[in-house]
Amino acid sequence: MRHLHRPSAVHVGVRPRLQEAEEEEEEVPGLSDSGDEVAWEDEEEEEEAEPPRDKQQTPCLFCDRLFTSAEDTFSHCKSEHQFDIDNMVHKHGLEFYGYIKLINFIRLKNPTSEYLNSLCNPVPWEKEEYLKPVLEDDLLLQFDVEDLYEPVTVPFSYPNGLSDNTSVLERLKHMEARAQSAEAALARAREDLQRMKQFAQDFVMNADVRTNSSSTTTIADLNEDEDGVYFSSYGHYGIHEEMLKDKVRTESYRDFIYQNPHIFKDKVVLDVGCGTGILSMFAAKAGAKQVIGVDQSEIIYQAMDIIRLNKLEGIITLVKGRIEEVDLPVEKVDVIISEWMGYFLLFESMLDSVIYAKDKYLAKGGSVYPDICSISLLAVGDPNKHADRIAFWDDVYGFNMSCMKKAVIPEAIVEVLDPKTIISEPCGIKRIDCHAACVRDLEFSSDFTLKITKLSMCTAIAGYFDIFFEKNCHKKVLFSTGPHTTQTHWKQTIFLLEKPFSVKAGEALKGKITIQKNRKDPRSLIVTLKLNNLTQTYSLQ
Repeated sequence: MRHLHRPSAVHVGVRPRLQEAEEEEEEVPGLSDSGDEVAWEDEEEEEEAEPPRDKQQTPCLFCDRLFTSAEDTFSHCKSEHQFDIDNMVHKHGLEFYGYIKLINFIRLKNPTSEYLNSLCNPVPWEKEEYLKPVLEDDLLLQFDVEDLYEPVTVPFSYPNGLSDNTSVLERLKHMEARAQSAEAALARAREDLQRMKQFAQDFVMNADVRTNSSSTTTIADLNEDEDGVYFSSYGHYGIHEEMLKDKVRTESYRDFIYQNPHIFKDKVVLDVGCGTGILSMFAAKAGAKQVIGVDQSEIIYQAMDIIRLNKLEGIITLVKGRIEEVDLPVEKVDVIISEWMGYFLLFESMLDSVIYAKDKYLAKGGSVYPDICSISLLAVGDPNKHADRIAFWDDVYGFNMSCMKKAVIPEAIVEVLDPKTIISEPCGIKRIDCHAACVRDLEFSSDFTLKITKLSMCTAIAGYFDIFFEKNCHKKVLFSTGPHTTQTHWKQTIFLLEKPFSVKAGEALKGKITIQKNRKDPRSLIVTLKLNNLTQTYSLQ
């Protein structure tokens, strides 16, 4: 539950009436018997003699027009920009500080009125940083938003046949909507509390249950607000810097788009999970008629600035929210692009969102890119790395911590493999055609055979993926995240074996892999390997 701290008035550009009264009281000179009345008269004369000041002006929220009152500003915004502050306040249930944040958010981020009118809760101006005034002495921050909630007196008659109850009915609808929103929030809070109680109970009851046999390891599922954590992580610039600096990733998308402009020329393009907007800008430069970028994380506000800096706001429209929840300004798109891939390809489950967008928005004959993806496995022989991660726990500064092995082994590792430790040829376990895929295809089992290339101890199985841009392409583009290619930020995913075993060149190492979503955290994966008569389960989270 969020507890709002009402900051001092200096942070929001207005002062509570009580504070003003107290300050005025402090400024009153003390009375004495020695001519204080004369002093009072002198002060009054000085105040009367003070020349009149120019009327204070404040700019419109969406253009450069200046106004001398908040009422005139809002009237202009409503008639010229189709932005009705009354509707906005009631739609989102904004009280004093919510209204202040809204005004400062608009001043700072310069969103369009169309974008603001399309928003649903949660709103993007909830952060405390929007309490700080963007403009000094902003008349809009001195407007009493509570006036919008006062009973409205209506004229005797209205044109166009409207009854004198119209305004009251509208307000009743807003009040009902706010009540329903509050009830929904309370229900979510109760549900969260119940989940926390259940998690605590499960943790206590199952703390000692780590394995069900010497050959099978079970995974403890964590229950958390995975979407909140997920989107929050993508709100920080660091992760986007890492992705943009991944030349294999970014240049592959660039080359595909720029070398196949016929795919984008005069087309409507949807960028799912647009981040900083780099793919949207590539598409716009390739000749797209309209590009719509959708992202739930806070980085989209930086993307808005980036789009404006590059003078592409006439082509690119950004929408904040989950693709499953937002309303796009178009019914259908011709092309969907997305950089949705996670570790081991399917970690993060963002392909689910791309599939949703494809099913709902892609026009007949349209295309999704990348269009083909594949996952492959390799055998790894690296006894030193295995000992460093597993045998290490046998003697930690003279203490036996070997019980930690049961917790360490089930955690998949994401790191760059030394190509010298690869002891098999690759084996593909999954091919995904993004035009035909459905969500249920993303959980699967596959038998595999690894042809061993050298005598070694098999200490791990590693996975990686390859990406293809092929459909209708004059110039096909592909890239790999395998250990024999240029390193990417995806690296490789490594599943350490609890009990390594020896293999020899020419041997066919047979196994089975099963990939499932964690039911309590659908963005993470549960991977089960059956190999050499052992079954081991891993968590990728």
